[in-house]
Amino acid sequence: MVAVLGCQLDYIRNELQFRNGGPTWDPDLETSEAKIRLQEASEFPPVHPEGRQPYCGSVTTDKAGHHLAHPAKTCQDVHGCKGFQFQNWAKTYGCCPEMYYQPTSVEEVREVLALARQQNKRVKVVGGGHSPSDIACTDGFMIHMGKMNRVLQVDTKKKQVKVEAGILLADLHLQLDKHGLAMSNLGAVSDVTVAGVIGSGTHNTGVKHGILATQVVALTLMTADGTVLECSESSNVDVFQAARVHLGCLGIILTVTLQCVPQFHLQEISFPSTLKEVLDNLDSHLKKSEYFRFLWFPHSENVSIIYQDHTNKPPSSASSWFWDCAIGLYLLEFLLWISTYWPFLVGWINRFFFWLLFSHKKKSSNLSHKIFTYECRFKQHVQDWAIPREKTKEALLELKAMLEAHPHVVAHFPVEVRFTRGDEILLSPCFQRDSCYMNIIMYRPYGKDVPRLDYWQAYETIMKKFGGRPHWAKAHNCTRKDFEKMYPAFRKFCDIREKLDPTGMFLNPYLEKVFY
Repeated sequence: MVAVLGCQLDYIRNELQFRNGGPTWDPDLETSEAKIRLQEASEFPPVHPEGRQPYCGSVTTDKAGHHLAHPAKTCQDVHGCKGFQFQNWAKTYGCCPEMYYQPTSVEEVREVLALARQQNKRVKVVGGGHSPSDIACTDGFMIHMGKMNRVLQVDTKKKQVKVEAGILLADLHLQLDKHGLAMSNLGAVSDVTVAGVIGSGTHNTGVKHGILATQVVALTLMTADGTVLECSESSNVDVFQAARVHLGCLGIILTVTLQCVPQFHLQEISFPSTLKEVLDNLDSHLKKSEYFRFLWFPHSENVSIIYQDHTNKPPSSASSWFWDCAIGLYLLEFLLWISTYWPFLVGWINRFFFWLLFSHKKKSSNLSHKIFTYECRFKQHVQDWAIPREKTKEALLELKAMLEAHPHVVAHFPVEVRFTRGDEILLSPCFQRDSCYMNIIMYRPYGKDVPRLDYWQAYETIMKKFGGRPHWAKAHNCTRKDFEKMYPAFRKFCDIREKLDPTGMFLNPYLEKVFY
């Protein structure tokens, strides 16, 4: 769908700076600076011809685009480098870790943790860098697991695959294709690591499907003291139920075993509707499509309904460069930039682009992972909370009423609404309840921030009123007191965390707000 599809040209531009939102070099950064700082960049930084800017040593990429750190005068025996700046994909958060490591083996990971214990340093693992928050930021040691990215075992009989934690989903899809397998559900972005996807509670949609972490049947975890735990439903059960959504605070995930399904194709059908129609007939829509979601266009009644279902039809596409890029990206970005000076234009832009791009029925089909995933539009701020599914209509209508009662509060399209099955994972936003995820967005046209705090605060207030729980990867204002109310098993998770990491090696400012 054009409104949530980005343009390949934008993707190529991003690739020149950093692969998958990964870390970048800042030539003006002093190595002594080691504090987390918010990156509200208005333009792209200088770019090295190979996509990295060297500082006291060089970083290049291999053919797969993975970061390759070369030892120089600032590097340690375990191949750590100084002068590294991390910035997330949206360029909204970043940090300056004291040391940056890319281990290639379990033993090298253990060496990094031993050094961290010796020097009393904190440690964070970073994946694809797509989290729109500071969950991965640190001023201590940062570990990128991109060199531990192998497929270790494929059991075609059980339809299970064991992989190293640093493998990107985009690479895993290609390997599963070779064996006639697929993941039963996926999020929108595949340029993310397996460990990061499960650790942040990534989800998609489908009332018969849980968050992606529910597809994990086993994992191995290295704790702060270097011990490796084998976790599954039959071994270290409590740790397993915590580690499937681990927030990066229990240890370092080394391997993950996923329950897959036979390879399948999906057909996607999108068609226009109204907010009243979709909310009045929500149960019917949920029954009609295995992967149902809808997009609401704020400041209007307009809705785009999206069905995704199994099909035997050959691949086909409704996309075109003109509509997806020229109109759906470049024209939209320009108009949203104009609206930063005249905010009253936002409602008109939402209605205009619905009419341009979403007022007609569209169909496409392909392999499941090619339908589930899409390129993100230009940089953005997002919030995404899960509420009990039965509260969907009431919560969305209250959000609509809030916008109508406060004309100065503007909201970009779309508000994306998805549905997920409940589970028993301790810190899953869907813990013990079927859920509705309500995702709001504010774009940053040409890197310019748009006032959003009134919208954000009103949205969070509504989500809390209806028992919401925030997506762990996304920025929120919740504290431990909030999470103790939201999660029945929160204290149990805390006990497990304190046992596995008694000194807080894997904490950072984001996690301190969660646990203290």
